[in-house]
Amino acid sequence: MVSFILSLVALILGYLLYGRFVEKVFGPNDRLTPAVAKADGVDYLVLPGWKIFMIQFLNIAGTGPIFGAILGAKFGPVAYLWIVLGCIFAGATHDYLSGMLSMRNDGASLPELIGKYLGRNAKMVMLAFTVLLLIMVGTVFVYSPAEILHSIWGSTLFWIIVIFAYYVIATMLPIDKIIGKIYPLFAFSLLFMAGALMVMLFVKMPQLPELWTHFYNMGAEAEPEKWTDQIFPCLFITIACGAISGFHATQSPLMARCVKSEHMGRPIFYGAMITEGVVALIWATVSSWFFYGSPAPGYELIAAVNTGFSTSAPAVVNIVCNDWLGVAGAILALLGVVAAPITSGDTAFRSARLIIGEWLHIDQRPIIKRLAICLPLFISSIAMLVWQIENPDGFNIIWQYFGWANQTLSVFTLWTLTVYLVRQKKPYIITLIPALLMTTVCTTFLFVSKQAFHLPENIGYLLGILCLVVALVWFIVWYRKEKSKLV
Repeated sequence: MVSFILSLVALILGYLLYGRFVEKVFGPNDRLTPAVAKADGVDYLVLPGWKIFMIQFLNIAGTGPIFGAILGAKFGPVAYLWIVLGCIFAGATHDYLSGMLSMRNDGASLPELIGKYLGRNAKMVMLAFTVLLLIMVGTVFVYSPAEILHSIWGSTLFWIIVIFAYYVIATMLPIDKIIGKIYPLFAFSLLFMAGALMVMLFVKMPQLPELWTHFYNMGAEAEPEKWTDQIFPCLFITIACGAISGFHATQSPLMARCVKSEHMGRPIFYGAMITEGVVALIWATVSSWFFYGSPAPGYELIAAVNTGFSTSAPAVVNIVCNDWLGVAGAILALLGVVAAPITSGDTAFRSARLIIGEWLHIDQRPIIKRLAICLPLFISSIAMLVWQIENPDGFNIIWQYFGWANQTLSVFTLWTLTVYLVRQKKPYIITLIPALLMTTVCTTFLFVSKQAFHLPENIGYLLGILCLVVALVWFIVWYRKEKSKLV
């Protein structure tokens, strides 16, 4: 487990060293935060720092760093590099700066920030894009928990109705009534599960593929007849939460409206993302053991529990937790694969409500106005859910579009942060490089993906490189014009 241990140390050092550098670049001060200046008792109110951290962690995590890491581990130990480097230099920087920039702009939502720094046209496009993404998040995180609960008791339809009823209540009530009370508990369960698995890793000390022995393409070697995904760009889309995720920038403003002091920003925003990276790293390591340990222990467990040959992410979570952690593991696994996605879904709808209310300048203190905004969101989600259920491959299609849209949102956020840093005469390179990387990833995926243009790979890669060059030249031209204004 040398690669795992080195990666774990790197993430911790990343928070202590690079996180402090990014904080210094932004420069937090003692000005009044929106939680104090705009307190309304609903969305703007001061919460304790530890509670904000736990809510932020659960909001941005859900099952993302678990399922994504499990699927990403099939690429091989190269997943460690993407989790570590992506988390420290892209994801945590993205989350911290987007959260702090929202705080500096009175708790503004992501489309408002994009409009301020990238222009009105970008704002209108991202307004629709962001709300659609958030509805997709709420939709994809309804059906799978309902199916799991159905296997325990009740019908799938019954659980879908229950989950949507919860969505309505949690989205409409003040943030401290439900989210502030139960989210820390769910976040603790996810952290405890990850910590317990890490302890078991050190107890078992399994022989795992290392970066210097099996760098990548392990999936292609193990299942050549099934494996079609290329490491670039698929790894960067598969592992989003745990490395970088645009969805996080829609969630950070929720907590930016609850922070008492700007100096709390690094442990809350940067720290929550590093914590998510650690969770993803643990699950990538557990999955490396599951898929590629010697002999194949994961497949032996599948046979032992008589579940059939299934290596889906939820199956891996249930099998490993039951085997390694016993009854407690089964309970934690249930919380992880049921409660976590549901909580991500309701904060997605809450974010959508706030974004639309901000755009239309609607005072959201009256509950009737909150309901008026929420109803069209829930109706749209139900329509998407009906299509998903009726289409045999509906969930996978929506999930794949969500994955691409998620990372595309990070592109716009990173460019917004880059413009901000340029105008503030600060080291913009810290967001420019991630912005160029994710621009290339998302455009290349769009060209080669079966769900999009599905071009031959050589043409898709060439067009991806062309987009990188265009983005860089565009930035250089803009930068020179901007620099002349700032002189």
